Amino acid sequence: MRVLVVEDEPVIADAIREGLEDERFQVTIARDGRAGLRLATEETFAVIILDLMLPHVDGWEICKRLREDSIATPILMLTARGAPDERVHGLEIGADDYLPKPFHFPELLARVNALIRRDRLQRGRTIRVGDLEIDTKARIARRAGQALTLTDREYTLLEALASREGHVLTREAILERVWMDDRALASTSNTVDAHIMQLRKKVDGDNAVKLIQTLRGVGYTLRRPEGS
Repeated sequence: MRVLVVEDEPVIADAIREGLEDERFQVTIARDGRAGLRLATEETFAVIILDLMLPHVDGWEICKRLREDSIATPILMLTARGAPDERVHGLEIGADDYLPKPFHFPELLARVNALIRRDRLQRGRTIRVGDLEIDTKARIARRAGQALTLTDREYTLLEALASREGHVLTREAILERVWMDDRALASTSNTVDAHIMQLRKKVDGDNAVKLIQTLRGVGYTLRRPEGS
């Protein structure tokens, strides 16, 4: 599972990375707020560990922008000890939990695992994009009321696109989110392209309105029809 750590203090960032990698997480470090915001927007992570005081863009602004863009990745905010106003403000703008500095790694790990468990439970919801409806608990998709016959991989790909409606998923992000530990089986972008082609046939087919869109050279997105 991938974790994004947005932290400009190298000692803290490296300690978090070493600890999480020992627990079999894949860790990406962003050393400033601008890089953290770009990674959080363009790629997919199970949890974001977000410091507040960052160069270029602070943690509050990153959290605010992600939630405004409907990016629901759980956020664990790192705050200064004895600063309750920071914690309250962070939670109000969309952070899921906070951890005061300095902290012991076992507590950080426990909070990361708790956020992942909670996120999995909350995924049991219905996603609607135009006349496409996805029941994430039952893993069933319908277009205009008609059930779609999808393979497990096709369903996972469709949910990944629909849950980030309007945002472009790069081929790399799709491989991370859909293939995960089986990425060795999907070593070329042709694998993603082939699955998108099959999924597009089943989702869009003869429908006048095409939901799955290609951004050449970048990746794919799923968008609702204009005006709906």
